[in-house]
Amino acid sequence: MKPSLITNLSENNQLLYFTSTSLLKNNKKIVYISDRSGNPNLFSKELDTGKEQQLTFNQDGTLKSYVYFDGVENCGFGKASVSLNPETGEVYYIQGRKICCVNQNGECKVLNEIPSGQVTAFTHVSADGTKLCIPTTDARALEYDYLLNGRPDYDIDQRIRDEKLNSYIRVYRTDTGEEIATERIPNAWVTHVQFCPTNSNLILYNHEWPSDCGVRRIWVWNGKKHLQLRTEEGIRSKNDWTCHEMWQKDGRSVIYHGNYVNGRSYIGKVNIETLEIMEIPLPNDYRKYGHFTVSNCQNNLLVSDGYFRKKGEKTTNHFGGEWITIQKVDWENGTIDWIPLCKHESNWDSQDSHPHPILSHHDKAVYFTSNYQGKRAIYKIEVEC
Repeated sequence: MKPSLITNLSENNQLLYFTSTSLLKNNKKIVYISDRSGNPNLFSKELDTGKEQQLTFNQDGTLKSYVYFDGVENCGFGKASVSLNPETGEVYYIQGRKICCVNQNGECKVLNEIPSGQVTAFTHVSADGTKLCIPTTDARALEYDYLLNGRPDYDIDQRIRDEKLNSYIRVYRTDTGEEIATERIPNAWVTHVQFCPTNSNLILYNHEWPSDCGVRRIWVWNGKKHLQLRTEEGIRSKNDWTCHEMWQKDGRSVIYHGNYVNGRSYIGKVNIETLEIMEIPLPNDYRKYGHFTVSNCQNNLLVSDGYFRKKGEKTTNHFGGEWITIQKVDWENGTIDWIPLCKHESNWDSQDSHPHPILSHHDKAVYFTSNYQGKRAIYKIEVEC
C-alpha cells in the first residue's frame, strides 16, 4: 500500500509536533505549518473537499526557542509552540511573546504574554480545552556565541545547573488568558509538557538533555508534588537514554523509549499510580532513532517512524528509521508485533522533517511528514489492524 499525498509539493508543509494531534475530532480537517507565505504560518485543510485556509499571518520569521535555536529572539512564529484543541478546532501558539489562539475562521485573540527574559518550548492544551500549559526557561540557557550542528556549542543542561537557572511550568485559562499556576523547576531545562487526558491537574514534563537521562528525564507534577517516573533498578541505569514520554489515552500510564547503556533500544511504560515500570528491549538491530505515538482507542497499540527494519535490509539513513509501523504491544508478556505500513523515506535533516506520525481519531489511518520528494509534505496511509 502506498501513502497518499495530503498537501502539495510547491512549498514545505508539516504536521504539528506529535504530542498534539493535527486532526480535528471528526478526522475531516487537518491543521499544519506551512512556509508558502515566505514565513511559517498555520493553515488548515478540509480533507474531503481540499479547501485550504490560512489561519495566521506571521511575517517575522521563526521564534527562537527549543529546537529552533537559530530563530529570532522574542519575535516571529513559535513553530514549537502549537497545540490544537481537536474538539473546537482552536489552535494555540506563541507569536513573539504573545500567547495567541486562532479559530478555524482565522479569528485570532491574544490571551497573555510570556514574561521577559524567558524562552519557550512545546506547549499543550488540556483535553477539556480549559487550560493551556507553556514551559519557559531563563533565557540565559540559550544565549550562545556559535551553533554547532544546529545547537548551541555548549552543554545546556550543564549551564543551567552550574548557573542555577530555572524553568517554569505555566498554566493559563484558555477563556480569559489568566495565568493560574506557575511552578518553578530549579536547575532544569523543561521543554515538553502534557496534560493528563483524564485529569488536567496532572502534568507530565521532562528535563531535556540531562547527563543522567535514565532517571532525570520523566516527571509528573500533580499540583503539589513532583513524581520521578523512572528510577534505577535492575537493568535500568541513570546512564540510559530516555525520551519522548507521552500519556496513554486512559490517563493511567506514560510510555517512553530510549537506549540502555549497553546500546540496546527499548520501549517502556510506567503506571503513574503504582509507579510500576515495564520495559521491552527491542531486537538488537532495531537501533535507528524514531518516535512512538499512542493510539486513540487501544492501549496496546502504538505507531512509530523508527527502529523497525526488515531482515537483511540495507538502510540508507544513518540517523533515523525509514519505516512507518504499527506496534501491537503485549506489555505483560514483553512482546511486540511490528506491522510495517510503508517507508516514509524522510531524511531527518532537521526537526521539521521528522515524520512524527499520528493515528487518526478512529485509528484507521496514519498521517506523517516526509521530505522524500524534495519539499516537506504530509502523507496519509490507511491502517488495517
